[in-house]
Amino acid sequence: MRGVVMHAPGDIRVEERADPTIVEPTDAIIRVTASCVCGSDLWSYRGIDPVNGPTLMGHEYVGVVEEIGAEVRNVKVGDFVVGGWNASDNTCENCLAGYQGNCVHSVIMGGEIGTQAERARIPMADGTLVATPTEPTPEQVRNLLTASDVLATGWFAAVAAEAGPGKTVAVVGDGAVGLLAVLAAKQLGAERIIAMSRHADRQKLALELGATDIVTERGDEGVAKIKELTGGYGAHSVIEAVGSQESIMQAIHSTRPGGHIGYVGMSHDVALPWFEVMLASVHLHGGPSPVRRFLPQFIDLIMRDEINPGVVFDLTLPLDQAAEAYKAMDERRATKVILLP
Repeated sequence: MRGVVMHAPGDIRVEERADPTIVEPTDAIIRVTASCVCGSDLWSYRGIDPVNGPTLMGHEYVGVVEEIGAEVRNVKVGDFVVGGWNASDNTCENCLAGYQGNCVHSVIMGGEIGTQAERARIPMADGTLVATPTEPTPEQVRNLLTASDVLATGWFAAVAAEAGPGKTVAVVGDGAVGLLAVLAAKQLGAERIIAMSRHADRQKLALELGATDIVTERGDEGVAKIKELTGGYGAHSVIEAVGSQESIMQAIHSTRPGGHIGYVGMSHDVALPWFEVMLASVHLHGGPSPVRRFLPQFIDLIMRDEINPGVVFDLTLPLDQAAEAYKAMDERRATKVILLP
């Protein structure tokens, strides 16, 4: 089969790899019908995260079950399934508390198991995969693919920030996660949603997804604009979807005392000035998205065509053009790219 391999920063290749096989009786093998490039993949692509030899790429996927291990009970051959960026048992105490991203037996996709490929082995299939009730349409496939990571990450950020009725929500970051956090805040009933963005195409999409205001300023100027829009108080709920020092401090300073910050940006070289954070009197909650917690809800909403998160995909390429997919996202010519085997 063909699969995407990163050999070094900027060096993406599509290579022939051995077909996956059942290793544990809890495994499933799926035929990947769609995968995509994640913003977090760009950290390695840009050389910010180390690349220690050839690395299998991909952790967002949907597909059809082709084979199951002897102990798999929840999915069957022929099911169309969605899984998360990590495999989880969905039975440990962390999973049962709704934090499957912190499963004690978590297996991260990518590295040894890449889903930017024609097929993939999914460990702990019963705790990781959720089947759709019927065969999805092509448009539903696009939407379901977001549920594998980017929709769940944006949604978790909105939940962690306690977005809801009567709340003003500010979203720091206009990538796919930030845009879908806007959608999530809208679905959760937020009264006002402020999207922080400098890109006209992403501003337009944010408004379509439910944003009521756009703030183009960053840093202290961005904070001042948020305060201006909220009577000097700051937002009730702020979503941090970037992971930089600037974005995290912008989120903290944009939140009113007693407000909530949902942080999901993959942070790099961030050092919190703790005395400043303490004086802000805000709640911090976030981390890796618990995809499995939300998958049944997402599948229901998507299969009933109630949400359309697939709009964040603005480029579709065949798997063989994976190098161009990474380049397009790195150069900001695309927000998020689908790869079709």
